[in-house]
Amino acid sequence: MNPNTMTTTTTLLHLTVIALLITAAASETPATAYANHTVGGDAGWLFDANTSKPTTNYTSWAANQTFNLGDYLIFNTNTNQSVIQTYSETTFHSCSTEDASDNDTLHYNGGETEFGKSLTIPVPLTITGPNYFFSDVAEGVQCKSGMAFEISVNHGLGLPPSLNQPPPPPYVAPPGPDDAQSPPITINGASPSLENGALKSSANVCVLLSLLLFGIASFLA
Repeated sequence: MNPNTMTTTTTLLHLTVIALLITAAASETPATAYANHTVGGDAGWLFDANTSKPTTNYTSWAANQTFNLGDYLIFNTNTNQSVIQTYSETTFHSCSTEDASDNDTLHYNGGETEFGKSLTIPVPLTITGPNYFFSDVAEGVQCKSGMAFEISVNHGLGLPPSLNQPPPPPYVAPPGPDDAQSPPITINGASPSLENGALKSSANVCVLLSLLLFGIASFLA
């Protein structure tokens, strides 16, 4: 083989390796800030009742995003849809919260009950790994029609202080009637531990005063 050809081939191999390393490094670049992700982009989180389809493909939208702890999903929606977040794949595929656990499924409604009321619902990402979202309106029809998506949350910068609060202390039930402490036993209407000690102290003081007065009288005499 011609030496010049070998040199060219070696150079091309080196450039290819360098390009691959740069690509790998770029893909692993850690997050430098927290981000807000508007679900569905301009289409929002909406279901078209006329076509019985969501206004966009949410799975495709999610595939083009990178999600990290501390980021927010912004749902521009209305009360005709619901926003369900779950960490349970079973709940996600069932398109229902009937058998969901309170520990792994959250229902966001923005506090509104009026039908068709516009809402903007921010949902923080606080757990790494798979996070599932869907609308369970109409007994899951919206979800089964495509109103659902899955994301994978990376660690990124970790949770910010505003979302990284310690859990509340465990609940301790107040003492009941049977647990109440009995009052101290009294003798002649007084507490033996306090009143008897006080009486002894008073007696000692009287004795000391008597001795002091007797000594002064003797000195003056």
